[in-house]
Order: sequence, then C-alpha cells, then structure tokens
Amino acid sequence: MLSNKRIQELELVMEFEKVEECFKEVSSWIENVGRKRLKDMINLDDSLEMLLQAQKQFREFDLIASEYCRRGQEALKKMDRWEDFSSVDVHSYRVKLQTYKDQLEEFCTQLDENRHRICETVRLYEFFDKVRQGICCMEEVVKS
Repeated sequence: MLSNKRIQELELVMEFEKVEECFKEVSSWIENVGRKRLKDMINLDDSLEMLLQAQKQFREFDLIASEYCRRGQEALKKMDRWEDFSSVDVHSYRVKLQTYKDQLEEFCTQLDENRHRICETVRLYEFFDKVRQGICCMEEVVKS
C-alpha cells in the first residue's frame, strides 16, 4: 500500500510539473497585465459618454481576462487529487498550488466586482441622464 501511495504521489508530481506551465503563464498574465488593467479602471469618468467608452474597453479586456481565469481554473481542476496526499514530499507542491489558487480566485473576484461596478455605474448614469432630460423638458413646458 505504501509503495502504491508513493507511486501515486510521484505521478502527481509529474502531472503538476506539466500543469505548472499553464499556472505560470496565467499567473504572469495576472500580475503583469490583468492587475494593471483593473487598477486603471478604478476611477471612472464623470460623463455617460466616457463611461460607455470605459465599459466597451472593459468588455474587451474582460473577454481576455475571463479566458485566463477559465484556463487557470481548468488547470486547478486537474490538481484536485492533491488534497488526498499529505506527505512531506508533496507539501511544497501543495503550497505552490494553493498560492496559484489564491491568486486566481482573488483576480477572478476582482474582475467580477469591476464588471458589476461598471455595469451599475453606467445604468445609474443612464438613469440620471433620462431624469435630467425629463427635467429639461418640464422646464420648457413650464416656460411656454
């Protein structure tokens, strides 16, 4: 039984090394591109026109970012079996795996929050724009 367990652990280590390239690529993109773009979108402009432009740019970024999130999540799924192993030899790999998982979850959460925030901000500005137009129309009626 111990021999079988050890063989399984070695197989997991080999599998991890294959999947690690994907983790590294996703992690590098998150750190070098993804986080910067999310930070750039924190301060939204004050006009509806500029917000719509920012929303369009975010949607383009969101397609790419969502693909990286999906790839990272698929790679993590391949490593689900790690939770069954607790030997010292596997520990360092589990730590790496957890680091990748935490980074990916944090980024995907920030992406979702920004998507929601931009959408809600645009909706709010559209509402206020309609109210402003209604007030202008009412003022014209009152003046006549």
